[in-house]
Amino acid sequence: MTTTTATPKKSGGLRDLSKMFGTGSSGRQVGILGALVVIIVFFQVATDGLTLDPTNLINLVNANAYVLILAIGMVMVIIAGHIDLSVGSVAAFVGIVVATSMTSWHLPWGLAILLGLGIGVLIGAWHGFWVAYIGVPAFIVTLAGMLIFRGANQWFGNSISVTVPVDYTFIGAGFLNDFGPNTNYSNGTLILGLLVALAVIYQEFRARRTQTIMGSEKAPLWVSLVKVIVLDAVVIYATLLFAGGRVGTSFPVSGIILGLLVLAYAFITRNTTFGRHIYAVGGNWHAAELSGVKIKRINFLVMLNMSVIASIAGMIGVARAGASGPADGVGWELDAIAAVFIGGAAVAGGIGTIIGSIVGGLVIAVLNNGLQLLGIGIDRVQIIKGLVLLLAVGVDVYSKKSGRPSLIGLMTRNRQSASGAQSVTVPDRPAVTPTSSAEESSRPQSTTPN
Repeated sequence: MTTTTATPKKSGGLRDLSKMFGTGSSGRQVGILGALVVIIVFFQVATDGLTLDPTNLINLVNANAYVLILAIGMVMVIIAGHIDLSVGSVAAFVGIVVATSMTSWHLPWGLAILLGLGIGVLIGAWHGFWVAYIGVPAFIVTLAGMLIFRGANQWFGNSISVTVPVDYTFIGAGFLNDFGPNTNYSNGTLILGLLVALAVIYQEFRARRTQTIMGSEKAPLWVSLVKVIVLDAVVIYATLLFAGGRVGTSFPVSGIILGLLVLAYAFITRNTTFGRHIYAVGGNWHAAELSGVKIKRINFLVMLNMSVIASIAGMIGVARAGASGPADGVGWELDAIAAVFIGGAAVAGGIGTIIGSIVGGLVIAVLNNGLQLLGIGIDRVQIIKGLVLLLAVGVDVYSKKSGRPSLIGLMTRNRQSASGAQSVTVPDRPAVTPTSSAEESSRPQSTTPN
């Protein structure tokens, strides 16, 4: 009888270092992040240091917060296998109603925000009803919504601009308040950066403790230390840049709102039953249905959530501009969709992350900003953005057709458990298989439950 002995996997510095972003990960998982770093470095050199100038960074966050916020909701829609073309129009309609409620109806800005959120819920429920319970494809429903709410914006506001109170502009154009002794920096921003740096340390070692308790494979301690040092160095450098801007500015309030939304939705998509079911529905609705997932409810809630997110983005956009007008929200949906796909979402659904979409949005934001600093015209900026989007998705599709693993799949797939299980077919965590086969991609629409 011949006895075979399992050969242990080779271990080395580079292989261990690849675990920096999770057990079973590869360097390709951070490809889009690496691309963002390269773009920043390129424009920093090309603009003679203007890209990372504190004033430019603050303006960049303020000007692009709405796109990044929209990307949070859009990635959930796309993961579920849908698309939402109405978000720009919904944002514009909510913006004009909120502005009018404060200017003409004299509502306090806090109540006006609640009114805007309520309108977002109603619009989202309208879209979700048609998609989930009537079975109309989301593309058609939201295309209709884009026309309806663009017209509603112009009708409600009489196609004129409506200004908002100065107090309200704080959420879109305000900054962390400064206080304490004169340090030549914004003390509020310094404290915020310190809290983020401590959170990075806590999260890393909390993850290691959880892996130890569950018996999962984990990276060597030195890899975690390198990860924490690198991330905290980035946080500290960014903190000093934002805190060192001109007097009266610091980290934007819109950036804080964005950060809170990212934390909340990253937790929802990664750590809740609802989040896992979104991936299940988009990845393989057959398996999701057999596992007990209520597909109609998931689709309804995903569409509802998108309109609520759009209402938040619309209110922040109005606050930054100081007024709401008939041209608000034009093209916002395209920027959000581009951010999601550049950030690693799959066209077929089932794959994507909140963080990846934020990075994709930052790629677009830095491209826009850097090209403008170089004096490139808006016409060529649009061409370059289109080529970047086409390249990001085209490379992934080509990889699949060539029989190689999808780059997007490698960048965003969930970590495998230590037992090596690929999926768990129970109601709480349905089997998820990306629909990459010809049979799944060509399934009849009439038999696809919504």
